[in-house]
Order: sequence, then C-alpha cells, then structure tokens
Amino acid sequence: MKDNRIQFKKYTSRKEQLEAQYNWEYFAKQHKKGKLTARERIEILFDENSFEEIDAFVKPAGDITTNVFGDGVICGHGKINGRKVFAFAQDFTFMGGSLGSVHAEKIMKVQDMALSMGHPIVGLIDSGGARIQEGVASLAGYAGIFHRNVKSSGVIPQISIILGPAAGGAVYSPALTDFIFMCRHTAYMFVTGPDVVKEVLNEDTNSEELGGADIHGSKSGVAQFIYDDEEHTLLGVRKLLQYLPSNNVDLPPITEMEMEAPENPNKLGLIIPEEATIPYDMLDIIKNLVDKNSFHEISECFAANIITGLARLDNKVIGIVANQPKVLAGVLDINSAEKAARFVRFCDAFNIPILVLEDVPGFLPGSNQEHTGIIRRGAKLLYAFSEASVPKITVIVRKAYGGAYIVMNSKNMGGDFNFAWPTAEIAVMGPEGAVKILHRKKLANADNVDETKNKLISKYKDNIANPYIADEKGYVDEVIEPANTRVKLISAFEALENKYMEKNAKKHGNIPL
Repeated sequence: MKDNRIQFKKYTSRKEQLEAQYNWEYFAKQHKKGKLTARERIEILFDENSFEEIDAFVKPAGDITTNVFGDGVICGHGKINGRKVFAFAQDFTFMGGSLGSVHAEKIMKVQDMALSMGHPIVGLIDSGGARIQEGVASLAGYAGIFHRNVKSSGVIPQISIILGPAAGGAVYSPALTDFIFMCRHTAYMFVTGPDVVKEVLNEDTNSEELGGADIHGSKSGVAQFIYDDEEHTLLGVRKLLQYLPSNNVDLPPITEMEMEAPENPNKLGLIIPEEATIPYDMLDIIKNLVDKNSFHEISECFAANIITGLARLDNKVIGIVANQPKVLAGVLDINSAEKAARFVRFCDAFNIPILVLEDVPGFLPGSNQEHTGIIRRGAKLLYAFSEASVPKITVIVRKAYGGAYIVMNSKNMGGDFNFAWPTAEIAVMGPEGAVKILHRKKLANADNVDETKNKLISKYKDNIANPYIADEKGYVDEVIEPANTRVKLISAFEALENKYMEKNAKKHGNIPL
C-alpha cells in the first residue's frame, strides 16, 4: 500500500512538473515575437479537449542537462472536425525547437502511427534546424523523417504549417508533404540563409525577401496557402481537412450541411464574351456550377493563369482544374503545368474526382519557356491526366487549341466525359493564325485584305473550329447548354462512381520530372 502511494506521488509530481514548465515565461517568449506557443497552436487546430499527447516526458539525448520535458516538440493525436488526426508541433521555446535524435524519434513515432492507422498528419514547424550539439545524429533524424514522408505520400494526407523558421535540410520534410501553409511575417523557408547568400554571392537580402510567405506563395509555388496571422492559418488547415479523406482507401467526406445550389444557373450562358479575344473571370463559371460557397482555391497566388481547388458538387467533393482567361489569356506555361499536375496527382491519390474547365489558347511561346524546359515540364500535366484513374470530366467552354487541348484531359487522353458549350472552339490553332497559314497567297493577292481575311476566318469557324465537328466525330460526348452544365455534371459523376481502371503491372512510371 505504501509503495502504491509513493508511485502515485511520483506520478502526480511529474504531471505537476510538466504543467509548471508551461508558465508565464513560456508564453512570454513567443508572444514577444508576435507568435503563439506550440500549446496554443495545438488548442486552435484541434477540436476542444480532444488532443492526447504522446511521449510528453522524454528528455534530450546525450550530455544536455535539463529539467524540461518533451525535447522541444509536442506530439499526439486528436480530432479535427470530428475526425482523427495526428500532429507534431515544434516548440521554439526549448533550444529553438532544434531537432535532436529524441526530438526526431518523437516525430517519426507519430508518422508511423498515422500511416499504420490511416489518419492524416499535420506538422507545425517552428525550429532552428538541426541540433548542432548532437552532430550527425540530428541529421540522421531528419533523414528518418524524410523517409517516412515518402512512405506516407499518397497513402495519408500530409500537411505542413510553417509558423517560424524552416531552414537548410529542414525544408525538405514540408516539401515532401501534400500542402504547405505559411504565416506572413513570422514564417520563412530557405535552403541557405541570408548570411550564406551574402558570403557566397555578395547579395544583400533578408529572411523575408529570400524565403518569406509571399515569396513562396507567389513566386516559387512552394506554399499553397498564405495567411496573415497564426489563428487564420490554423483555421485554414481545419477548413482544408473538411475536403480530404483520411487515407487513400477512404472516399472524401460528404458534408452533413444542407446543400445549396447556385442561385442562377442561367447566368452561365452570359459569362463568355461574344468576342473570343476578350477575357473574363473563370471563377464566375466555377461559382455558378458548384455548391454555394464551397469552392476552396489552392495555390491562388502562384501561376494564376490556371486555377486549382476543391469544391462540392451536390455535397460531394471534387477537384477543379480550370484555365483562367483573365491571366495571360489562360495559356499553359511551365508554372501552371506543374501546379496543375501536382494537384491532379493529389486528387488521383485520394479518390477525388476531377472536373476540368477548359479555355486554353495554347502553350506560352518564347525562348525563355523553351530554354527552361516547357517540353519536359509541360509534359508533367499530360502525364498526370493520362495516369489518373479517378473520374475525369472536361467541359470546353471556349478555346481548346493544339497541344494544350490534348493536355487538358481530352477524350483520347482518358477523359471519361467530355462536354462542350456552343461557344467552344476546338482546332489545331486559332482561326486568325490558321487563316494566315492556309491562305497566305490568297491574302497576299486580295484587293481588300481585311474583308477577305474576315470571310476566311468565318468559314474556318464554320467548317473546323466549332464543337459540332468534334461532337460528330465522337471527340466530344455532347454539346450542352451552359445553364444545364451543373445537372449534366452531377449525372455524369454519379455514373462514374463505380469506375474501375485496371493498371499495367509495373513498379511505377517515369514521370518527366
């Protein structure tokens, strides 16, 4: 009986000691920097009182003497929107959140648990990097984490939230995950910091200019979501998880909220301008097709000439890839092709049907695009669509020219249903360019060049660049009225619910990386 009392006293003493380390000084350290603590972040991210911590009492390896538990990272599991999620949150108040061997073991443990149990994992990153005192052991810890990121890829959703520094080798774990969230002004990511850049290249820069949230959200495309403060960043993660299945054998969640259809589907027929050269906002089409207020855009600020995002159609989650005519006329280029390809592969991995809204005049021309690999990198989108086995539906709303038409989930690339609006123009190239090539001599000898050209363009549209030719040849399943598009899509996706595609026996393909 006495032994039991002693053991219970030790138990309560340790708990009191753990609670005591999260005192006012702990909070003040982070708050002075305009940041939340790891504990506060966990509380915002998870449903109230649902988080269960794992390995709270571990201590650092080696000669580091400390009375602080946890080794600078909080790990565990809880519920987000009522569904189980694993997480780790690096704690900058202890040794700058640096990663030592024990710190790494804690992260690897929850990675293994999330993978084996089929639950998403979220990493909250705020760390000074590898723990110098532990040398190669800390580097080995990073390697173990990276290895698990790769093993989990395509099996469970992995999300990284950058809320402080992520530098050197530490950036590669987030880079291997599905989505990266960053908080403005406090978060940054780079392989080599400003001091090294100055020393090697004599270039003056700072953390924000080199690897801040806005840089990675708009220029590099590394981060998919950017928010102004930590609270909204964490709430953004909660929102994203509402669209994602827990793993690769689950289906995306169906919301219990009552579905609201767009108020005026007839508006769809009024969005496309009469002149094919006039831009418009593809988001207007998206928002008049999907369930009301359900579209959640991804990588909004990067490669804005293509739109990627998740939405609900009749309460069911779909992924959307759409050309954006108001940015670079909606052309495909290196950045947009890679952005869309990664999104398509994510949707395919997690059983999310894909809707393509197409208005693409072609690939962006120019020596810069050619020299930086538009052939190799543009092929990634072609590969992604062709490989994807989830239901895939394309709606051609206006232009669909040349190789870009092929790449955007055309019928012969494996599109399950391909529809076209009456405004669609499907051809090898645009009417004006085609007429210049096909009727060069006639135009050169014409008395009135403009009149002759306009007649030839009209004839080209009537005979070649219209959706009815493709419809008659079976390359488009149906030409539909814009106002009926939502009804057609709901019916088509329902028909595809039991889709099965047998894949060739192989280890994996060789995507043109």
